[in-house]
Amino acid sequence: MPGTKLDHYATLGVLRDATQEEIKRAYFDAAQRLHPDKNLAPGETELFLEIQQAYETLSNLKRRAQYDATLPPDIEQNSVVTHQIHFSRPSLVKLNEPQLIYFLLEVSPVEEADKIPAPPLNICLVLDRSTSMQGEKMDMVKAAAIQVIRGLRAQDIFSVVTFSDRAEVLIPASLHTERSKQESRIQMLHPSGATEIFRGLEAGINEVRRNRDPSRVNHVILLTDGHTYGDEQACLELAEQASRQNIGITGMGIGNEWNDIFLDAVAGRTGGSSAYISKPKDIQQLLVDKFKALVSTYADDVILEFKEQEGIQMNYAFRLQPDGGPVTLQQPLHLGSILLDTPLHVLFELVVQPPALRNGRIILVDGSLKISIASRPTPIPPIRLRLSRDIKPDPGADPPPTKVLSAPSRLTLYRLQERARSAAEEGNYETASRHLHNLATHLLARGEQQLAKTALLEADQLERMHTWSADGTKEIKYKTRALLLTSAKEKER
Repeated sequence: MPGTKLDHYATLGVLRDATQEEIKRAYFDAAQRLHPDKNLAPGETELFLEIQQAYETLSNLKRRAQYDATLPPDIEQNSVVTHQIHFSRPSLVKLNEPQLIYFLLEVSPVEEADKIPAPPLNICLVLDRSTSMQGEKMDMVKAAAIQVIRGLRAQDIFSVVTFSDRAEVLIPASLHTERSKQESRIQMLHPSGATEIFRGLEAGINEVRRNRDPSRVNHVILLTDGHTYGDEQACLELAEQASRQNIGITGMGIGNEWNDIFLDAVAGRTGGSSAYISKPKDIQQLLVDKFKALVSTYADDVILEFKEQEGIQMNYAFRLQPDGGPVTLQQPLHLGSILLDTPLHVLFELVVQPPALRNGRIILVDGSLKISIASRPTPIPPIRLRLSRDIKPDPGADPPPTKVLSAPSRLTLYRLQERARSAAEEGNYETASRHLHNLATHLLARGEQQLAKTALLEADQLERMHTWSADGTKEIKYKTRALLLTSAKEKER
């Protein structure tokens, strides 16, 4: 554009202090998205040329230095999202013992987000059709899949993979054109065989990869009712590959035989989470709700990259909304999506060791947030995240903000069940029972009598039998998670 000086860093979507490797990677990603051989949309050829010009300047150290000398002061702005940080403490205290500090990260769409059209989808349903799925489970899965098909838009790409001890592409990835044929194939599904999730997940991700496009929401939804054996690590590695290609994964477990920790880990690698379906009749509603959430996606992933600071450990991270779940503490951190009507809220717990408290101010997190938005063809500059606190001889008198104070409180229920489960796995059944009794007390105070009763029954079961009941861990885990989400929504009203 004549008269307008392009910001090469913004064009590539990198910070001004980006390394040469980061610049190279950003150029490669942008070129993949905008290359004229793959993209014929009006204006995208010009964008590709701007990407090339930016890379030619910034990849050459001498030219980059000359270019940097012409730039005005770096004013960090972001035109697509707003973000806020709320700390649990105004300052840290100089003590000879570790200290906890929490911070709540909120990332929201800009006010004009409601004018942005919903992105097209590229989704694959990966359906368990092993023998254990026969009867009502399979009937409900078929009905749910057909309802999703009927809700697809003309621009959506859809596929279905089924698996047992082998995988089959039932509906190849394509635009939604032959609804009656697709529904007929779903209706002909018959359960047989054992459960090998890797085969189904691999085939599903491959279907999404065939049409992977940054302008779409690329996602796999896995439904299963059983354990997989021997291929867990391969599934986790596959999920990591998917995350690097911006392909999300949601896991949905039916009944009580599936491994919720495993499904949470697989989905968590991509910023997703798992869901518990206790009754087959609920399959349809949960699957349709997930489909609606994907349609209302604003940013399909927010990624936190940071340098670890000496004496500071990120101990825990939990996504409070839009879909609750623990964040996998593996660099980079995939925090999850932002919906048009629901911002992303993530609570972090940091442990600060005494040696880190020597100076008057401490940097807790030094990194950046990277955001992927399907409706934006050009890269989005990262948001610098440099969080620090003063170190004082005495605790401050100011109370923490209500918003961040309530978040750890709301998370207490979920973490109590985590501690109970961890203690039981280590054989400390008395400790596990004590955590569940504590959980029941908190639940009763909130008026959750039925869930409190479940927690007490599980505590008794652990003390007597040294094992959980068939539904015990999942019932408590996912219902405390649901309570956490409900509380968040109530506070926003």
